Amino acid sequence: MKKITSALAALGLGLALSASVQATSNDEAVVERIKAVGSVCIEGDDSCGGAAAPAAAAGGAARTPEEVYNTKCAACHATGAAGAPKYGTPDWADRGSKGMDTLLSNAINGIGGMPPRGLCMDCSDDDLKGAIQHMLDGSK
Repeated sequence: MKKITSALAALGLGLALSASVQATSNDEAVVERIKAVGSVCIEGDDSCGGAAAPAAAAGGAARTPEEVYNTKCAACHATGAAGAPKYGTPDWADRGSKGMDTLLSNAINGIGGMPPRGLCMDCSDDDLKGAIQHMLDGSK
């Protein structure tokens, strides 16, 4: 009877340890799942572990203003969707009088029916500026 009691006690201890290890593993898994997705790393900051911040948009090589317009802006600006000024029309000549700083700010922040960045989240400010200039040039 003593052996059975000892065996059951050992089994119980083993299960308790297993449950404790499992709880720790679960806690670690929960912590891993809810941790912050990313962090800001500034080039030259030693706390980043030597990782360099990406120099360009995640697309690799720089895009031309025409490429940005054709792949990102034309969906609305070629058709006039949501009141967008159409490419190649006097709408853009009128907007040119507002100045590039105002037009760029409107593109970055959104205006009227245009959402911020025209939903081009991988466009840099320079990409947007080039596309705006492309549309201005196309209205002349």
